[in-house]
Amino acid sequence: MANVLVVTSGKGGVGKTTSTAALGAALAEAGQNVVVVDFDVGLRNLDLVLGAERRVIFDLINVVQGTAKLPQALIRDKRIDTLSLLPASQTRDKDCLTEEGVAGVIAELRERFDWVICDSPAGIERGPILAMRFADVAVIVTNPEVSSVRDSHRVIDILDSKTEKAEKGERVEKHLLITRYDAARAARGEMLKIEDVLDILSIPLLGVIPESQEVLRASNLGEPVTLSKKTGAPARAYIAAARKLKGGEVAVGVPTRIGFFDKLLGRRAA
Repeated sequence: MANVLVVTSGKGGVGKTTSTAALGAALAEAGQNVVVVDFDVGLRNLDLVLGAERRVIFDLINVVQGTAKLPQALIRDKRIDTLSLLPASQTRDKDCLTEEGVAGVIAELRERFDWVICDSPAGIERGPILAMRFADVAVIVTNPEVSSVRDSHRVIDILDSKTEKAEKGERVEKHLLITRYDAARAARGEMLKIEDVLDILSIPLLGVIPESQEVLRASNLGEPVTLSKKTGAPARAYIAAARKLKGGEVAVGVPTRIGFFDKLLGRRAA
């Protein structure tokens, strides 16, 4: 049975879709059978980041409503055989999603894949809650900014109260992914330091993705950054994060002002 992972945040524009594609590709390249699911109904972008926008025929809503079968909607990546996409609809809205329908799709995906990675819309409304609902694991994506971190705290509350696991008295495994980090700006006090974010949110650190044009360039090319430039700092950070998700003991690299990486060895929540 698959691990169902939701990539989520309270604030938009923090890099959820980019992170979903990068982590999915890194896990697939590591030999896992992975599907990434776009829950951002009406505003889909995951197909663009994966370069699959011209291959979409059926989508998540079609499968939920029973007008298409799951295999008809799944799109296999042309670069990695073990990576698939279930796109969102671009013409419908989130009200078309039902808890029963999403539960059925997730259950079927669990039987076919090792990892089901749900790309959640931002916020705490119906769409994001359904994306989180059946998760075993959550990656909370945040920028090192006060508003982004505060909104992430609210998402953590939702994961601890509105998910299926929470209602059974269990806990969703949570990880923190900090994106668009700039060590020089943090040193000048223009953004929060890593330690500050960890102290506020109190969940384990999965990775720190440095601010880089490589991420934007990869998205514009329709390639996950872990495939477009594997030797770059963002790609290496995402690949290390994927290893940690698989249970590996990997030190988290934090970019410093001089371009090297400090190591936060096993930094976990208290």
